[in-house]
Amino acid sequence: MDKTYQPQDIETRIYQNWEESGYFRPSGEGTPYSIMIPPPNVTGSLHMGHGFQDTIMDVLTRYHRMTGCNTLWQPGTDHAGIATQMVVERQLLEQGETTRQELGRDAFIEKVWDWKEQSGGTITKQLRRLGASPDWSRERFTMDPGLSHAVQEVFVELYNEGLIYRGQRLVNWDPKLHTAISDLEVVSEEEDGFMWYFRYPLADGSGDVVVATTRPETMLGDTCVAVSPDDERYQDLVGKEIALPFCQRNIPVVADSYVDAEFGTGCVKITPAHDFNDYEVGQRHDMPLINIFTADAKINDVAPEAYRGLTRDEARKQIVADFDEAGLLVKVEPHKLKVPRGDRSGVVIEPWLTDQWYVDAKTLAKPAIEAVESGDIQFVPKQWENTYFAWMRDIQDWCISRQLWWGHRIPAWYDDQGKVYVGRSEEEVRTKNDLGDRPLRQDNDVLDTWFSSALWTFSTLGWPEETPELKTFHPTSVLVTGFDIIFFWVARMIMMTLHFKREIPFHTVYVHGLVRDGEGQKMSKSKGNVLDPIDLIDGIDIDTLVEKRTTGLMQPKMRAKVEKKTRKEFPEGIGAYGTDALRFTYLSLASTGRDIKFDMGRIEGFRNFCNKIWNAARYVLMNTEGHHCAQDGSENYELSLADRWIISRLQHTEKAVAEAVSSYRFDIASQAIYEFIWNEYCDWYLELSKPVLWNDDSPEALKQGTRRTLIRVLETALRLAHPFMPFITEEIWQRVKTLAGQSGESIMLAAYPVANDEKIDLEAEANIEWLKSFIDGIRTIRGEMNIAPGKPIPVLLRNASEIDQSRLTANSATLLSLAKLETATVLTSDEVAPMSATALVGDMEVLVPMAGLIDKDAELARLDKEIAKLEKEVARISGKLNNQGFVAKAPEAVIEKEREKLTAAELAFKKLGLQRDEISSL
Repeated sequence: MDKTYQPQDIETRIYQNWEESGYFRPSGEGTPYSIMIPPPNVTGSLHMGHGFQDTIMDVLTRYHRMTGCNTLWQPGTDHAGIATQMVVERQLLEQGETTRQELGRDAFIEKVWDWKEQSGGTITKQLRRLGASPDWSRERFTMDPGLSHAVQEVFVELYNEGLIYRGQRLVNWDPKLHTAISDLEVVSEEEDGFMWYFRYPLADGSGDVVVATTRPETMLGDTCVAVSPDDERYQDLVGKEIALPFCQRNIPVVADSYVDAEFGTGCVKITPAHDFNDYEVGQRHDMPLINIFTADAKINDVAPEAYRGLTRDEARKQIVADFDEAGLLVKVEPHKLKVPRGDRSGVVIEPWLTDQWYVDAKTLAKPAIEAVESGDIQFVPKQWENTYFAWMRDIQDWCISRQLWWGHRIPAWYDDQGKVYVGRSEEEVRTKNDLGDRPLRQDNDVLDTWFSSALWTFSTLGWPEETPELKTFHPTSVLVTGFDIIFFWVARMIMMTLHFKREIPFHTVYVHGLVRDGEGQKMSKSKGNVLDPIDLIDGIDIDTLVEKRTTGLMQPKMRAKVEKKTRKEFPEGIGAYGTDALRFTYLSLASTGRDIKFDMGRIEGFRNFCNKIWNAARYVLMNTEGHHCAQDGSENYELSLADRWIISRLQHTEKAVAEAVSSYRFDIASQAIYEFIWNEYCDWYLELSKPVLWNDDSPEALKQGTRRTLIRVLETALRLAHPFMPFITEEIWQRVKTLAGQSGESIMLAAYPVANDEKIDLEAEANIEWLKSFIDGIRTIRGEMNIAPGKPIPVLLRNASEIDQSRLTANSATLLSLAKLETATVLTSDEVAPMSATALVGDMEVLVPMAGLIDKDAELARLDKEIAKLEKEVARISGKLNNQGFVAKAPEAVIEKEREKLTAAELAFKKLGLQRDEISSL
């Protein structure tokens, strides 16, 4: 083995071998276990959230594959309608070619397919770099012919059942992308705006009412003014009419409980065609819907001629000016308001009245709610069920049409009279409805991307055909997803699968948190805190990192701010940590449901963990290769106390990992693996093996037992860690498997370790814990007294019980070697010890006489310096806590932290004082 672990030298080679050998495919007669990947955008690239989520899925997949399950991790990508169309449209403009409208639908779609072929594999290549092990031979795309057939089948069946219909309703309209979008694709954030107060004259000339609005331009579509039925100020106005300024029409005053009498003037202008709340008010009072906007959000020809063709902003300025000129503008006030913007286009979304296709979601939701209520589908953590129920019990019909060209085109055709016909093809529609040669045009809209994604668990397995894969792997075992798409995707999959398969899509929904930066901030381009998983794996120099983080930021100030932050955080760029360190970092943070803070200190620590494993393997191979390791069935070996202890600890670790994985506590599982390999195996067992292997007087049977244990425990630990750290474990396992009595082509096909209670040795564990306490005590004294690690020292033992003395005798060689003892003497009850430093091992005192071991003057000078430093710290914190101003204003948590600091400083001060007294008396 190389002296140092270089992940870049092995990862691509190992992964290529895995994939080419077909190891990722389902195999065997074991219990089926299946996971469907949440399909990433086909033109996307790997971000930290993907890395986190896919690492969790890969751990589950590799773990169940090794436990003997017939395991399928189904990969695939989503056509991502809006996102992909935007990318290609932007490219066309940048290349100076043309717009999609000028290009035409068929030619544009061809361009999109070309783009998909060129760049569509980026994210799947990156997933391979992450070590993901799905069955790539089964990779699916939401617009594959098979999946398109499933989409058509579902649409037609739902239409025939009356569960899909076409209707005119308000939708979230994106004036830039020219399409309806869902509520969940709208981002509403607080912005600075204004509240305008206008006078609306009563039609009979008896006075006026003052309305307050944040959108003056929509008054062109007002159909009434509403007041609260409990507002005594306006009771006599209800039923009267208002002469709507500039519009030559009258509108009524109505009473409606929607109105808050305390807000504004208590009079609210109602524009049913351009506000969702106003729409509901209008429906209750049978008000007309007056649409005043075009698809571009410009004023249309329904409005008065003076405003036609103006943008929303232009119309707003003109209308405010006209109200002012007419003496009807009362006042303007600054006002904070939530502004809805499209999450992709960034423009203000307009509630707009259009003809769209809808799914009767209420009907489909009922069995989907029952499936979770009954426990057939379980959420982990369970509290996410409440979120699911809240959405599902208040579900609105689902708008499934999008005014895009890229996507599944709606299988509906219209004749000259506008009559609609739905079918799997135009030919089917003509034949079924006996239309002959009558002219037909297909609906221009495509389906919401989430419509095809909702069929993902069964369409990818071959539905509507009853394929062997569908019978074997459906329902799937678990869905791993973020909480942000519980309604977008999870709920819709449950609804669709129950309706068409009459079974649940998955048994468990594991909901993970979001990956945030080390300070808990959401990662975003504008914050300059985005991390690319591939950069963490391969490393990146600072100039390239700055370029990546600032590309696309339009404002020079923002670019400068991001560059400054990046150079401060990573002055030399990001080092190459390798895939295993990144994966282990993700898993160490994966506690159920919580957002995770990605700390660069952790990934550095886990790169060191990889190095630790590598160095341990080198030590083991150096001490086992070419030696008899008692792996041939020979019983001519003897296990030492340390051997029995590490084997026993391995059983506990195997249990802990199995329990943690089954409850989706990957943080606990990874911690158990880390503690065992780093602390118990590397730090203690390897050291405990040296007195046996390096002592010429050790019996050969004992040496064989230690070699056998060294290699077997290492090999087992590699299998235990493999789902978490696939590359380093594979590389080392190939070198140790034969020595450990194992065979097989790959560690990923080897059996996952299972605990054996018969190998748990509590006596050995107790004895080694005593030994560790003894050695740690000596090392602590050496550290505190500045005694050189290699200097042999005498120790005296006081209050040593018979068990202590027998343990001392049994482990004398180990203690002499690892604690570097000169002698170990048990004191009788009446013997007085010289001035000594003391450590406790249970009730036994381990005394190290100080005379002759330290430079008294140098040590006193060092202690005086430390004591003076602590004295200042105690005075500083005490002064802070005695300051009434600080205590009165600071949060309780801050005050408590200062108290804890003071207690710690006072204890340290006292301890060093006692230490100084001891040394002074030498």
